Amino acid sequence: MENLGERLRQRRKMLKLTQKQVAKDTGLTPSSVTQWELGATKPSGENLYALCKTLQCEPDWLLYGKGKPSNEYYVAEPSILDNKSKLGDGETELPLYTEEQIVAYSKDPDGAYVAGSKIRFKISDLANVDITRAVCTTAPGNSMGPFIPDGAWVGVDTLNTTITDGKIYIIEHSGMLRIKTLYRTPGGGMRLTSSNREEHPDETYSNDESKNIRIIGRVFWYSVLV
Repeated sequence: MENLGERLRQRRKMLKLTQKQVAKDTGLTPSSVTQWELGATKPSGENLYALCKTLQCEPDWLLYGKGKPSNEYYVAEPSILDNKSKLGDGETELPLYTEEQIVAYSKDPDGAYVAGSKIRFKISDLANVDITRAVCTTAPGNSMGPFIPDGAWVGVDTLNTTITDGKIYIIEHSGMLRIKTLYRTPGGGMRLTSSNREEHPDETYSNDESKNIRIIGRVFWYSVLV
């Protein structure tokens, strides 16, 4: 039966993270991560919370193996299609748009936007996504690195534009396309956070300032295989 260290190592490798990257994101030392994986010590308190955030999993799964790790932002091996490829049974395709195209599409979904490529998905993997308005694009910038590096493919549900605290969204901010984790703040404002906080510290905007931020959609998938 798997123990905490084995689950930690399994999840870290699935997300293609090194011990050094996990340590950096949690604010600890690589030796701490090594000790956890060896089972010499166990994370607790704020360290446990930070580790679960990095590994995108629930504490009960990491500590006790209960349930399953969150696959909301699952890392998959996508299949790129050209316009001549045929879909198999139980499959669908989503257009892969450039940054300029996804901004234009989000303003006018009925416009003519021709994707150079498409990404193949199993329909069963998109059970919680409205595929009629789901598209793919590339992550703008390295603010969500190392999990979603600059240029990684991301799937965006453009019908899901209501902020749920702690979820990742593609936004247009004063004409600039960005990818951020969003939180609501009192008074109708919002807070933008990044995984790469060393280069991209948190940003907080008032209700009036938030009017310059347009949510294009929530990220439901990403792949670092670009």
